Amino acid sequence: MSNKIALITGGLRGIGLGITRSLVAEGYSVAACGVRKPDSVSPVVESLENDGAEILYTRADISDSSDRRNFVDSVKNRFGRCDVLVNNAGVAPLVRADILEATEESFERVMKINLQGPYFLTQCVAQWMIEQKKAIDGYEGCIINISSISATVASPSRGEYCISKAGIGMATLLWATRLGEFGIPVYEIRPGLIQTDMTVKVRDKYDKLIGEGLCVQPRWGFPEDVGKAAASLVRGDFPYSTGQVIMIDGGMTIGRL
Repeated sequence: MSNKIALITGGLRGIGLGITRSLVAEGYSVAACGVRKPDSVSPVVESLENDGAEILYTRADISDSSDRRNFVDSVKNRFGRCDVLVNNAGVAPLVRADILEATEESFERVMKINLQGPYFLTQCVAQWMIEQKKAIDGYEGCIINISSISATVASPSRGEYCISKAGIGMATLLWATRLGEFGIPVYEIRPGLIQTDMTVKVRDKYDKLIGEGLCVQPRWGFPEDVGKAAASLVRGDFPYSTGQVIMIDGGMTIGRL
């Protein structure tokens, strides 16, 4: 497995870093992208490399077509192959606004990063995976989309985010259907409340709600919870389940009386 390569967008912070650590433990080298400058992520890269991982970081905004192309080209130049794509990078609205007052600018920003970017990055990488499938004996590709419980749980103060994640759900089904003939499974992971820098501002609010029974399992989720699920999928533990959604939400979305 030492020559297997995973592309992980937003792979050096939050949920993405949890996924990176889990796939490194599975023997993968990781090509990660993000919008931060290389020197700001170098401590994380060095820590992973000190543990024996091979990490490539490319500064790339997945909402930009040239950046997406540059990211894929950098992986081709460094590793020459791609076995796994994890579409993880995403943003919340800059300002939480009631859908009666939300702006088109915010909607467009969130859609380009959370939905349009992953859609066309998948298109690019899927074409590369198909080429590898035809050229490499035993090649097995895999694509994982990281969405959110917000794909089905409505939050009127961040409607653009919810719609973008619902769109990822349909994109998962579309790509699973299209790539089935090539034996390339596509999965979706829907995290619930995960402790990351994105959720710091609402930590007190959800600490209280968790204490009041919001989740069946009374705790926050952690990036490694998502990472373990991703590792299971790339290992091939669900070989007959393309298009399926894995809920990592502590039972938050279980309908209860």
